[in-house]
Amino acid sequence: MTPGQRPLSPHLQVYKPEFTSASSIFHRITGVALAAGTILLVVWFVAAGVDGAAFNSMQSFWGTIIGQLLLGGWSFAFFYHLCNGIRHLFWSTGRGFDLSSARNSALIMLFASLFLTGAAWVWGFLLMEKI
Repeated sequence: MTPGQRPLSPHLQVYKPEFTSASSIFHRITGVALAAGTILLVVWFVAAGVDGAAFNSMQSFWGTIIGQLLLGGWSFAFFYHLCNGIRHLFWSTGRGFDLSSARNSALIMLFASLFLTGAAWVWGFLLMEKI
């Protein structure tokens, strides 16, 4: 067989998208978002160490709509990645591989990450009111 005649490996053209495959792809996307968010966190810490003006500019950036959306997305990515990591730990024990369990755990993981993100933000706002 010549390289042009070899069969292609089944990929997105063959398999229809499922909720379980979407959760796997989104797990990878949130991992990249966590890395990017960590870089922004380091910039924030460096600004705090440089001088007050740099820190104040970073603080004012985080107060903008874009900054709040980035922080919200980063916190959701954190909790989604955490919940999916716990799901993978259960899979390491050999449980939850059947299709219905995988779908149910994906839904539980999604709702848990949404709940944890909301709870963290509410808790953060309550702490900010006390300051």
